[in-house]
Formats: sequence, structure tokens, C-alpha cells
Amino acid sequence: MTLAKADALLLVDVQCAFMEGADAVPAHLALQASIARLLARARQAGVPVVFLQNDGAPGSPDAPHSAGWQLYFAPVRGEHLLFKTEDDGFGETELQALLNALGVRRLALCGVLSDMCLAATARAALQRGFDVLLPHDAHATYDVPPGPGGSPGVPAALAARAAEWSLGDEVQILAGVDALGFSAASPTGG
Repeated sequence: MTLAKADALLLVDVQCAFMEGADAVPAHLALQASIARLLARARQAGVPVVFLQNDGAPGSPDAPHSAGWQLYFAPVRGEHLLFKTEDDGFGETELQALLNALGVRRLALCGVLSDMCLAATARAALQRGFDVLLPHDAHATYDVPPGPGGSPGVPAALAARAAEWSLGDEVQILAGVDALGFSAASPTGG
């Protein structure tokens, strides 16, 4: 099987509030396992790993310095951590400058929430000329509650799939993390 190749891994808001405990996203155990495999593979390949950590509003599950704000997977030496306050991980951060300095062109994304920060960051990456790869089993969100006019709720797995679909044809949606490999970018970023 030929693997899709990325030259960096971006973890979007993989924080304790969303990954463990009673308020975690549905199927968080499977999500933990998928992201752990991706992270191990990226580290083994020696490609850049970047963590985005959301600074939520006071009182929110991911409010700075709360238990839920902590990263679920800790960065290791040489990995990068950027803090953000917007859904778009490029907004008011040094993410683009960092990726450019590292020569990154093909960016694998994983994390939460599929329909919010992950999708906004994927769209922003596309707008900035990055190729975006998204393994289907490496992102998640919450159930969507019933809406106005009697519209039914949407289970989290379907909401995550709809978020993938909303990104359009430019994002490469992969069947799962096992369809993704990593290889370091060339010095010219190719």
C-alpha cells in the first residue's frame, strides 16, 4: 500500500478537556490511540511536530492553566508549541512563520474539534498554500444537539464527517492514520 506523505504533523487542541473524563469527545479512547500512532510515526521519521494549545475563555474547560487546558500528549525536546485564542491556528500566532522556516509544504492535521478549530486551521493552511492531509480517525467533535424547528441532533461521528466534507476537494482525507506516512521536507521545502 502506498502511503500519503506529510512532512510535518500539527496537533490541534489535543488538550485534556477534550481527550479524557466525562466531558471528552465521544470515542475519545479511539482518538487517543489514533493520535498516539500518528505522533509516534512522526517522531520516528524526524519530521517537525507542532502543538497548538487553545487558551479558552475564563471558566471554559480549556481556560489557561486549568486541568483541561493541559496538553494530552506532552511535546518532547525539539517539538514546537504555540498558544492560540482563535479557532484558526494561524490567526495571531507564529504558525506560518514556523512552518515556512521548517520548509513544511505537506501538513498532516489531527485533533479537535473537527467542525471548529481543526476545520478553521485546515482552511487557513490551504489558503496559505500548504497541502493538507487529514486522517479520518484522527479528529473528533461532540454530538450536535437538536436544533430549531425540530431538526434532529447529529451524532459526533457524523458531525466530524460533515466537517471533513465541508473542507472540499483540496484537503486529502485519508481512510485513517495507517494510510499516512512522514518524510522530511527537502531543504528547498519540496
